Amino acid sequence: MLKAKIILVALGAALVVPQALAGNSPEEDRKEAVEYFKQRFPDVPFKEFVNGQYALDDDRRSQWESLQDFPPYEFAVAEGKEMFETPFANGKTYASCFENGGIGIRQNYPYFDMEKKEVITLELAINRCREENGEKPLRYKKGDIASISAYMASTSQGKEFDIKVPDEPAALAAYQDGKEFYYSRRGQLNFSCASCHVQNPGNWIRADLLSPALGQPSNFPVHRSKWGELGTLHRRFAGCNNNVRAEPLPAQSTEYRNLEYFLTYMSNGLPVVGPATRP
Repeated sequence: MLKAKIILVALGAALVVPQALAGNSPEEDRKEAVEYFKQRFPDVPFKEFVNGQYALDDDRRSQWESLQDFPPYEFAVAEGKEMFETPFANGKTYASCFENGGIGIRQNYPYFDMEKKEVITLELAINRCREENGEKPLRYKKGDIASISAYMASTSQGKEFDIKVPDEPAALAAYQDGKEFYYSRRGQLNFSCASCHVQNPGNWIRADLLSPALGQPSNFPVHRSKWGELGTLHRRFAGCNNNVRAEPLPAQSTEYRNLEYFLTYMSNGLPVVGPATRP
């Protein structure tokens, strides 16, 4: 861990002032982000950003493509499908809670609920569906909820993200809160999310090749070799906070949901490719 800290601190010392997006609207921010990554990686086609580090490194991509012959998340997706279709005690299923029966809708999450004035992620919606039907909520980072979410994502593969930020104060505030979280330094290492994924994608930290921010939510839930199982995006958020020695927040906290809202909006126009595999 000490070696990792030294490398991270050295990397941080080489950074310039964070390149925070300065658009006057979420859409201006998104266009600015897309242009930034296009200029930084001119040889990477726009839709390849969903493949994270594998869009940047040929050797890693070759290894990853070999793994796709037998993706390690297949059993979890099958289990998720079975759970999704199994009736609750009251006879209803998850399909009763979602538009189009929950099929092919991943690209619309997270969204801002104008009545509740909050960001609704897919995992939060899954648990609220359970509670509305008299079932106990699932744990948010892994296990059954990751499998159900992975199955639902699999039915949206190829559909492009189309996240909306209504021109309404509460929605814009949630977006701005997520943006500020992404660009705020924290933890003992004083790193922001942007330090790694805006300023340093394509660089290495020990054996980790940093991925670009653009397209990151597209592949979740992911099966990580490090985890040996599927995990949700908020599990990854907490892991990143731990890496910079910051206190992680609870999965599905307001802060993490707003962060997901901002980050996913930046990926509008990119396709859902989850579930996927990562190191």
